[in-house]
Amino acid sequence: MATITVETPDGETHAVTAEAGQPLRDALLAADLSPHGRYARRLNCGGRGLCATCGVRLLDAPEPDHWHDDLADRFGYPRLACQLAVRDGMRVELLDKRVWGGRESSGGAGSGGEGGE
Repeated sequence: MATITVETPDGETHAVTAEAGQPLRDALLAADLSPHGRYARRLNCGGRGLCATCGVRLLDAPEPDHWHDDLADRFGYPRLACQLAVRDGMRVELLDKRVWGGRESSGGAGSGGEGGE
């Protein structure tokens, strides 16, 4: 099992326990913490890495291993929760967004920059 620290857009912090290695998206949804914006909660790709609506910010992010996450990491956009494996000690920031989330305003990838559109 792994413990994930999740920060919500309203400033709350949650400790989530999940199975290590499972998709982060699934762990967040099981804890009733959706990584999707309000318009994408019902309409999304179901964790296939195609719709880009489950973007989250990570501190100490692992190296991307999905093409979309590689581009997101390179240009400062959120990483896809459906393509990230849960690991112990993970720190996740859920974004206030309509669909996906905005580019970080400064500091580059992983610095926690600005989240909304």
